Amino acid sequence: MTREEKVNIVAELTEEFKSANAILVCDYRGMTCIELEKIRTAALESGTKIKVCKNTLTAIAMKNADQEEVELVDTNILVWGEDQISACKIADNAASDFKEKFVIKAGLIEGKVADMATIEAMAKLPSRDELIGMLLSVWTAPARNMVTGLDNLAKKLEEESA
Repeated sequence: MTREEKVNIVAELTEEFKSANAILVCDYRGMTCIELEKIRTAALESGTKIKVCKNTLTAIAMKNADQEEVELVDTNILVWGEDQISACKIADNAASDFKEKFVIKAGLIEGKVADMATIEAMAKLPSRDELIGMLLSVWTAPARNMVTGLDNLAKKLEEESA
């Protein structure tokens, strides 16, 4: 890899990490290309990004993006995105699907190092779309109940008059 390619990779990762609210560093040792492709596909569908990159280039990009420093050793795959929950879900699902091969090593949430309990808790939260659906359901419940009540009252009045 030439120096120019390395500079381009660092610049690209720096821009990505500046807008990322969650960055997870995971170990993927022993995984096949097919298994990695499954994780990449799931990440692509959720708007999360995933990439294998050299540790030194990753460290430089994280520093340039004002992210806290994490230990980068051995083989690493990075999972990041603007949506914290989806990034955590992708990594957590991969860790549970490929138990011995895929391990979450470290994570940054909003630029600060997060412990594993926080990452696991975020992975269990409903996604943004699910939360919006729940909120809309709560907002429309009074109107829905009123319409149902009026419909029942109309049916009752029709039965009484007949």
